[in-house]
Amino acid sequence: MAPRLVAESLYRFFRTGEEETFALQGVGLQVAPGEIVAVTGPSGSGKTTLLSCLAGLDEPDGGMVYIAGKRLSHQQEHLRSRLRARYIGVLFQSGNLLEHLTVADNIRLVQRLSAGPDHRGAKDLLEQMGITERAGALPRQLSGGEAARAGLAVALANRPAVVLADEPTGEVDGDTERRILALLRERAAAGTSMVVVTHSRAVAAVADRVLRLRDGRWV
Repeated sequence: MAPRLVAESLYRFFRTGEEETFALQGVGLQVAPGEIVAVTGPSGSGKTTLLSCLAGLDEPDGGMVYIAGKRLSHQQEHLRSRLRARYIGVLFQSGNLLEHLTVADNIRLVQRLSAGPDHRGAKDLLEQMGITERAGALPRQLSGGEAARAGLAVALANRPAVVLADEPTGEVDGDTERRILALLRERAAAGTSMVVVTHSRAVAAVADRVLRLRDGRWV
């Protein structure tokens, strides 16, 4: 079966004055349908930069990313946005909820933008997350655990081929972490591919593969 996500020899550097810092140095990755890949490593190792390049939110200085067989890298921004809306669910630590929209409206917006088939309603997604009663709440009215679950609902709202998540259980209690991990495994079993940046042993334990970054390279 063809990989759902392919990254070929990604390079990314940042220049400060006359100094260049390489965040990624020739990183390659293939993720099969239904596979969960956990990415670990110390702070500053390039994990978030890798996710940003995989999501098409940042362009690599070298290399290429393909999603569902379609080239994502080095495309015009409107094309990257269209591919991201259709095929990718993103959950970063900075959050993926628009502050002026309710939780339910955040989900509906993602679904409208994706124009994909067979979407579950916002109520069904929030019921899965166990926060149906927070559908009408604004993001600032949510607790840390509620915001994490709402963010995951938004990331899954377009039934993505690939989910890219940065520390999805970083600010939740043990019960919420177990609920989130069960949902991730359920979606993976249905064919969704996942790349999850994490420091959590529990998240790494449910992954099919665990990869470690250090200084922008696989260890």
